[in-house]
Amino acid sequence: QVQLVESGGGLVQAGGPLRLSCAASGRTFSSYAMGWFRQAPGKEREFVARITGSGGDTYYADSVKGRFTISRDNAKNTVYLQMNSLKPEDTAVYYCAAATFRNWSKLYEYMYWGQGTQVTVSS
Repeated sequence: QVQLVESGGGLVQAGGPLRLSCAASGRTFSSYAMGWFRQAPGKEREFVARITGSGGDTYYADSVKGRFTISRDNAKNTVYLQMNSLKPEDTAVYYCAAATFRNWSKLYEYMYWGQGTQVTVSS
């Protein structure tokens, strides 16, 4: 029902910035919380950041807090991840995902995923 396409990845030197975008299809974009995840070679997928449907609340993994900023523009059906002060350990494939909050479990269920975009940070 929701198609997600990430863009903006590439090669960047350590300490530099990069902004990722995730464009979503559909007319109900604002009804979904959105998250960013990443997976480095040989490692499991990890949570990076999440933003509520209205954009009123955000949550970050400790590893990126203070460096990354998640935002969204519901008029453009797009969520962003602004990454600053990048480190080589940030190198990974970054995925965006759309989630619904399940009241019964008090957990977010990520239902739709993009194809990912590669971010490589050189030292």
